[in-house]
Amino acid sequence: MAFFLLLVMLATCAAVPENLSDKMLTFPQKTKTANVRLTTLIQDFSAVTVCLRSITDLDRAHSLFSLSTRHHHNAFLIFWTASKDQFEVCVGNTCATFVIKDYKPNEWHSICSTWDAASGLVQLWLDGKPSTRKYVGGPRITYPIVILGQEQDSYGGGFHIDQSFVGMLSDVHMWNHVLSPCEIQRYMDDLNFRPGNALNWGALECRVTGRVLNEDKQVPCFLSSH
Repeated sequence: MAFFLLLVMLATCAAVPENLSDKMLTFPQKTKTANVRLTTLIQDFSAVTVCLRSITDLDRAHSLFSLSTRHHHNAFLIFWTASKDQFEVCVGNTCATFVIKDYKPNEWHSICSTWDAASGLVQLWLDGKPSTRKYVGGPRITYPIVILGQEQDSYGGGFHIDQSFVGMLSDVHMWNHVLSPCEIQRYMDDLNFRPGNALNWGALECRVTGRVLNEDKQVPCFLSSH
């Protein structure tokens, strides 16, 4: 039975693009191995927007989106530090911190982050609310490896169990340009936004390692009082 479950988990997220529009990835336990590796449709970036939705009850640091290159293990990283109520957004191993008080446990959150090489500025959006813009600089991003569920300390590896993600992730998109505030708001409100041209949750090529489940999204059930 366990072997069959593993086959199902691997088959639902394979090297052929999958439509995960009504799906979520569940990371059910703390490990130093379980992860999902995503293949970007673009291999050279001078600007980035990443958006995703997540839910967790972790009270420790954890990675939400980890992109490494051959030269920088934190080429683009979205990371929650927990102890100081801060997100870190890192580009080229240089990080900016954003104090966020509304990242609450056991609630779905919509998170977007942007970076542009020309200005060197990064910004974070949580549930429709933008942060201040901060300078990190950063080189172009080339030949990236994107990992969900773990934080890379080397190109495609170097995972630490105490930085692993436990919870659910969905609607992961990545663009090779900075989205406008209106476009980000459309994503936040789950309206008719233009999917990512580098990562598109509706046509995603990925590889699962370990116990990660591809499940139907959990949606509210409204019961009639009559």
